[in-house]
Amino acid sequence: MSTVPRPLPPGSAPRASAAAQPAPAAPTAPTAQTAPPARRIAVVAFDRVIPFHLSVPCIVFGEPRPEGGVPPFELIVCAAEPGPLATTAGFTIGASHGLDALEDADVVVVPSWRDAEEAPPAALCDALRAAHARGAVLVGLCFGAFVLAHAGLLDGRPATTHWAAADAFARQFPRVRFDPDVLYVDDGDILTSAGTAAGLDCCLHLLRRLAGTQAANYVARRLVVPPHRQGSQAQYVQQPVAARGRGDRLSSLLDWIRAHLDTPHTLDSLAQRALMSRRTFTRQFRLTTGATVSAWLLGERLARAQQLLESTDQPIDAIAQSAGFGSATSLRQHFVEAFRTSPSAWRREFRGT
Repeated sequence: MSTVPRPLPPGSAPRASAAAQPAPAAPTAPTAQTAPPARRIAVVAFDRVIPFHLSVPCIVFGEPRPEGGVPPFELIVCAAEPGPLATTAGFTIGASHGLDALEDADVVVVPSWRDAEEAPPAALCDALRAAHARGAVLVGLCFGAFVLAHAGLLDGRPATTHWAAADAFARQFPRVRFDPDVLYVDDGDILTSAGTAAGLDCCLHLLRRLAGTQAANYVARRLVVPPHRQGSQAQYVQQPVAARGRGDRLSSLLDWIRAHLDTPHTLDSLAQRALMSRRTFTRQFRLTTGATVSAWLLGERLARAQQLLESTDQPIDAIAQSAGFGSATSLRQHFVEAFRTSPSAWRREFRGT
């Protein structure tokens, strides 16, 4: 991932030898510290684009929100093709930049693609490969995963796309480690997502990576959406709103678990607390959350650990206890498996400490 180099801390700059040191200069008035340059986010528009898909990265990264601790981003919409671009909603759009905007972008987002059976232009694939080669983070939302796969960037890597195009994706790209059941996949320098709302989840997840929990939560609140959904959650939830009474019971239980993540939980203890049989509870939990009990609980504990790492100075051992991992060793193991980095490295990345 392309990152902005941090300045050396005070007193850490190399010192000149005594012989080479100039005479002390007259004191000067202090100057304001120069802010790091804004990360550039390039979003690729194309003919017959779905307006909602195009708007998702724009609304997450394109609006200034300094009051919420969100750092500035330079968002540029560029065109894969010349001229006015038609949308599926009946109006046209124009982009003032071509694919040359990808040459110095820190993040490149392909917000979808118009047809799962149509190969993207060769120029677009070339530009994406060049951006990836120099270190840009690439994001393929919904059918945008098809574009990254056509460019050969997903071979041997995990990826997902909209569930409705799962068969087409698996048939066209057998070398991709395709997972059709998840909301999004973060593979470090390449992210892919399922359709529509999952693209918003993916962008908020990326914002969390780039700017931290506070910024991502603030943007989510402004958009009136959940601040964080684990990418491993199922795409298709058959019963997003559970039956009355039983759903209220599960909703209350989920809130209680979040407030008691430091407490050991088992499938049987939670089923008993919900006043359900083990079998009924397992089925209803999956229908309501889109995840198994163990997967959901692990996701909540990881999210709590991330929050504490980013916002507090608590030792790793204390964070492991608060998040319900029991020990720092267990936290590190699960953290590395989920995010391919250690808790300490995560804290340094988000807090500069």
